[in-house]
Amino acid sequence: MLRSVKDLQGYKILATDGEIGRVHEFYFDDENWVLRYMILDTGKWLPGRRVLISPVALGQPDWSSRLLPVVLSKEQIENSPPVSKEEPVSRQHEIDLVKYYDWPTYWPVSPIGAPPEGVMERAADEVETHEETGDPHLRSTREVSGYHIEASDGEIGHVEDFIVDDDNWIIRYLVIDTRNILPGKKVIISPQWVKKVNWEESYVQILLSQESVKQSPEYDPSQPVNREYEENLYDYYGRPRYWV
Repeated sequence: MLRSVKDLQGYKILATDGEIGRVHEFYFDDENWVLRYMILDTGKWLPGRRVLISPVALGQPDWSSRLLPVVLSKEQIENSPPVSKEEPVSRQHEIDLVKYYDWPTYWPVSPIGAPPEGVMERAADEVETHEETGDPHLRSTREVSGYHIEASDGEIGHVEDFIVDDDNWIIRYLVIDTRNILPGKKVIISPQWVKKVNWEESYVQILLSQESVKQSPEYDPSQPVNREYEENLYDYYGRPRYWV
């Protein structure tokens, strides 16, 4: 099912032996547009710690109660490799977490594929290069919310939210507030229709015109994105459907 990232913020995270915090935000992979980690607000339990949990550790969510169980104990999480709040998450930090929790790596394979034999060894070779830049690929959903959106012929608004597929945690859509050209209207666009993202200047350039966005099917945040809406959206833009 497709879900709003903003709506997922605040969900309780339940370890095998008790509550550990709430979802504060997510980190996504800027190459494949996939949520890689939930970042927890642990309250007074682990003050000063940034706790990252991979979606691969999730159990069966209780959507109606806004609960996300994880197959980890509180002791496991408390003794996990520390990730500094002051520094970007490097590939070395990720490798430390992967080894500690015995999670599968996602690099350099496809977002929903299993890591081939030897991937940990190859990943280790990348560490020195990524450590130099500090942040190899992870972006904060809270940070990117607010980025300006540039159509092919001018600015149209800003990123307000993300729509994610809870089966594989792929970001299917960016929610755009089009207040620059049509106050009050929200639309969604696929990351496949993004031409480029300028991370330094905080804007997203898309392969669509202002007029096409103005006339596109409106997105209603109070309603879930269903397949009928998606079909209308892809038919309108004449784009290939990701589910076919």
